Amino acid sequence: MRVFLVAGELSGDILGATLMRELKRRHGDISFRGIGGPRMIEEGLDSLYPLETLSIMGLVEVLKHLPRLVGVRRHLRREALDWRADIMIGIDAPDFNLGLEAQLRARGMTTAHYVSPSVWAWRQGRVKKIRRAVDMMLTFLPFEAEFYERHDVPVQFVGHPLAEELPLDDDRHQARQALGLDEHARVLAVLPGSRGSEIGFMTPVFLKAIRLLRQRLPELEVVIPAATPARRDELLAHGVVEQGVRVVDGRAWEVMTASDAVLLTSGTSALEAMLCHRPMVVAYRMAPVTWQIARRMVKTHWISLPNLIAQERLVPELIQDDVTDEAIAAALTPMLDNDAHARALTERFIDMHRTLQRGASARAAGAIMELMARPNRDSSATDS
Repeated sequence: MRVFLVAGELSGDILGATLMRELKRRHGDISFRGIGGPRMIEEGLDSLYPLETLSIMGLVEVLKHLPRLVGVRRHLRREALDWRADIMIGIDAPDFNLGLEAQLRARGMTTAHYVSPSVWAWRQGRVKKIRRAVDMMLTFLPFEAEFYERHDVPVQFVGHPLAEELPLDDDRHQARQALGLDEHARVLAVLPGSRGSEIGFMTPVFLKAIRLLRQRLPELEVVIPAATPARRDELLAHGVVEQGVRVVDGRAWEVMTASDAVLLTSGTSALEAMLCHRPMVVAYRMAPVTWQIARRMVKTHWISLPNLIAQERLVPELIQDDVTDEAIAAALTPMLDNDAHARALTERFIDMHRTLQRGASARAAGAIMELMARPNRDSSATDS
């Protein structure tokens, strides 16, 4: 069995390596070619390009590199066909991989895509391209699978790899000991973002909210896990230490597990806080022009993954003009000062964690093997 895999960044290399490991367990004679990083290469991938080849962020940067990327895609298509791969699996990097998948599928090759793009949230018209590109979409989240089912795209919900890494039985006591936090204190974890722009937009209002909270809870301890050294320097420049906030390098899961509640900027950290089973408030600001564009494009009722997974408002979301120090403090107060409220959310998050903890890599490999065992599909379905 010949498997052509294309990953575009570090997270894809991690996913690809665990998927390859599971595929090798299921098939005794299997080989891999495509693009991957050190983990995938260690599992046996013949990588034709460095992992960083596709790691280009931003519209201007993509346009500047577009001729090179088109050439890379053309070369990969030729390699996959000449090698006579049995299946091509794109791992994330949808703007690059879906085009390659569509081209190979049109030539009769079976294709799958691992990690759904956020097509359910914006640019929903892309689902037509996805339907042409893939024989199977593998999703991390259940509501993603429901979206594809509504649009007649073959799909398998395999669970989320993060749900495997974070334990169902979290240990607040151990996390506090490791961080040197008082066992009996009220602790707020604050994650203002992993990008410099997010730090700039969110930190000032978060600090004002912390001052309000401390008027109600004078002994409140606040900890920020800095995502990178650069983010740490930016936080220090905002005077967080002078405001009595402790900054640690990384250790975000440990900080959230040690906390009673989390204040965060929307993104993957909301899912991580849910998997740490902590009540949270999600807030997000962006540049006014970006907001005016985004509000017209986004098609969901919620922006945070806990609410999207639950399909109801479990987590307060404060967006753009609603992000004020008073609103943040009001939303966090019952989470920090009402144990019954916090316990109810914790139990709900544990149930949601269990739903996502399905052995994602094993399920993805199983779905791919089932896909390969099917009779040849109707080639007429491949035409765009």
